[in-house]
Amino acid sequence: MTRIRKSGGYRQLASFQTTTIIYDATVWFCEKFIDRFSRTGDQMVQAARSGRQNIAEGSRAGATSSQTELRLINVARASLEELLLDFEDFLRHRRLNRWDSASAEAKAVRQVAWGRKKDPSDLTDLTDQDQTDLTDLTDQQRWQLYSPWLDHPDPAVRANSVICLIHQANYLLDQQLNALEKQFINAGGYSEQLATARLNKRAEDRKPMAVANIRDACHASPGEVQPPACPRCGGMMALRTAKTGRNAGSQFWGCVAYPKCDGTTEV
Repeated sequence: MTRIRKSGGYRQLASFQTTTIIYDATVWFCEKFIDRFSRTGDQMVQAARSGRQNIAEGSRAGATSSQTELRLINVARASLEELLLDFEDFLRHRRLNRWDSASAEAKAVRQVAWGRKKDPSDLTDLTDQDQTDLTDLTDQQRWQLYSPWLDHPDPAVRANSVICLIHQANYLLDQQLNALEKQFINAGGYSEQLATARLNKRAEDRKPMAVANIRDACHASPGEVQPPACPRCGGMMALRTAKTGRNAGSQFWGCVAYPKCDGTTEV
């Protein structure tokens, strides 16, 4: 049986793949440049991990709960915002240069995603929104694309490049949240979709009975009374017998579309 709502498939999401690079880069950055006894290192790694893992959990939870998926994707977004501040603090506290978003260095990092479509020498007018599809690559291949910055011996280069990637991931997650909200508004949540599927199944189950009533009415013998048209919907009517009430046992014409239409006529 086909599931009502698809879920999973998060490994092909650009947001998940980008946060995987961010998580790996943060782990190795902290190992090399953050005191291993410092709580900051643990907090940065946990924030990076949360940014990645909550995308996966939210994607799977989407099978039965739109609200849970939205909440978890938003947690991922918030965790990346926390990580962004940690990398900015690292640069500021050490009086290291912070790349401007319009700088050649920042554009060069963003150019990685553009390079498969656009001339790599053209670094003009690049924004975090201008990302191409790298989802067909492996994690190792994607890392190699960013390796000149993420494996750089200068901590400022590493921190600034991770900041660029966080901005890209945040943009992707914002778009993901917008799409999930729109889907929820247009199609409803899981409970609503499940109830709709149940009503549709009940309607399908009633079709054979309605068809049989119409067939019996249309094949009446020459001497039999032909069923009248329904006074409410104009459809076919079938002969029925009242089971309860003061008219119990008496016959009447009832619309074959019942309960959608409750038109009746005396025999």
